Amino acid sequence: MPDTSAPVLAELAVVTRSGLVESRHLGTLVALDADGSVALAVGDLDGTVLPRSTTKPVQALACLTAGAPLTGPELAIAAGSHTGEDEHVRVVRSLLERAGLDDDALRCPVDWPEDEGTRLRLIRAGEERSRVRMNCSGKHAAMLLACAVNGWSTDDYLAVDHPLQQHVRRTTAEITGADVRHDAVDGCGAPLFGTTVLGLATAFRAVATAEPGTPAGLVADAMREHPFYVGGSGHQNTEVMRGVPGAVAKGGAEGVIGVAARTGQAVAMKVVDGSPRATTVVALRVLGALGVDVSGAAAFASVPVLGGGLPVGEIAPGAAVEGWVAARGGSAA
Repeated sequence: MPDTSAPVLAELAVVTRSGLVESRHLGTLVALDADGSVALAVGDLDGTVLPRSTTKPVQALACLTAGAPLTGPELAIAAGSHTGEDEHVRVVRSLLERAGLDDDALRCPVDWPEDEGTRLRLIRAGEERSRVRMNCSGKHAAMLLACAVNGWSTDDYLAVDHPLQQHVRRTTAEITGADVRHDAVDGCGAPLFGTTVLGLATAFRAVATAEPGTPAGLVADAMREHPFYVGGSGHQNTEVMRGVPGAVAKGGAEGVIGVAARTGQAVAMKVVDGSPRATTVVALRVLGALGVDVSGAAAFASVPVLGGGLPVGEIAPGAAVEGWVAARGGSAA
C-alpha cells in the first residue's frame, strides 16, 4: 500500500499572546555553513516545494545568461518583487522600451501597488489597477527583453515550452543542484519550477558567493547595491539587505524565503501553512547563529503580537531552531 502518512515537519516559529502559545508554524528549513556544509536540516527534507517569488534571482540570472542586457536597478528589479512605486514603474517601462514594447506586452495580472501611499494616491486620482504596478512586472519586463534580443516571440513568453522558459528551467536545475521536480504556474502567470528547500539554500549560497563579474555575481551585486528595487520603501527584503551588508534576501508567497551572506552562510525555508509572517525572524536567527552579523537588521529580528495596538506577545523562532542554537552554544531567545 502507498505511504499516506503526513511528512514530519519541524516547529519553525511560535506565536505567543499574553503568555500563551496561540499558534505554531511548522515547516522545513535548511541552513548551510560558510563552507557549504549542512549545518541544520529539519522538516520534510525530501519534499517538493514551489519557490514562488523566492526564485526571482534565479529567473533574473536566466534572463541575463540568455543575453538580456541587464545592469543596476534593471537587474535588481528583475530579481525582485517591487512595491509598485513610481520609480519602480519608471525602471520597468525603461526595460519595455528597450525591448521595443509597452505596458500592453506584459502578461502579469493587473494589480494595485503594494506600497500603501502610492495605492491611495492612485485611487484618489481615479486611476485603475494596472499590470505595470503589479509586483512581478520587473521580472516580466526582463523576460520580454531577453526574448527581444534573441528574436523569440513575446506574445507567448509565459508558455512553459517557450525557449526562454526552458532556459529558466535548465538554470534552476543547475544552480540548485537538483532536478526540477514539478512544473507549475506562479500567481503572476510565469512558469514555476519545483525544487527542494536544500536546493533553494544551495542556489542562494551560489548567488551570494559568486565571483564579481560572473552572471550570478552580477545578480548578487545588483540586489545588494540597489535593494530598493528588490522590494521597496520599508520592505523586509530591502531592509534586511541594507542592514546585513553583503546579504542577498528574497522572500516569496506561501511562506518561502532564501537568505545568504557574502561569506557563504545561507538559509532557506518553507512554512507549510503558507504564512510568511515568521520567515524573516527565523532566517535572521539562524544566520546569526551561523556567525553572520545581523545586528543591522535588528528591527526585523522579532515581530510583536498586538492587543489593542500595544505589544502583548511576539512571533519568535520555534523549538527546532532554538534547540539547534542552544546545541551550538548560543543562547535561546
